[in-house]
Amino acid sequence: VQLQASGGGLVQAGGSLRLSCAASGRTLSPYGMGWFRQAPGKEREFVAATSRAGTVTRYADSVKGRFTISRDNVNNTVYLRMNILKPDDTAVYYCAAQTIAFLSEISHEYIYWGQGTQVTVSS
Repeated sequence: VQLQASGGGLVQAGGSLRLSCAASGRTLSPYGMGWFRQAPGKEREFVAATSRAGTVTRYADSVKGRFTISRDNVNNTVYLRMNILKPDDTAVYYCAAQTIAFLSEISHEYIYWGQGTQVTVSS
């Protein structure tokens, strides 16, 4: 599976962005999907995950209530809607796919990764 993340950019605090992760080469429906992020000088951290059908989701405490993960298995795309953005949300955001665990928060359980898209939130 090849994953292509897009939708990042520069936004003011309080603003919104929607990230997309388009898959090619294979259907996404067998995979649990996740979003991770990595800020400069920090380790990659879990942001959100969705089940294969998109019916169950999990979020990091830091984004709960502000971010929404969703997926469209017909169009092979996963989304991350980000509202009420904060400067602390500034990072490179990665989408990833895995089949190991239900709603995994562990990055090394993900086997396919997109290239990342930069999100910068100004104060």
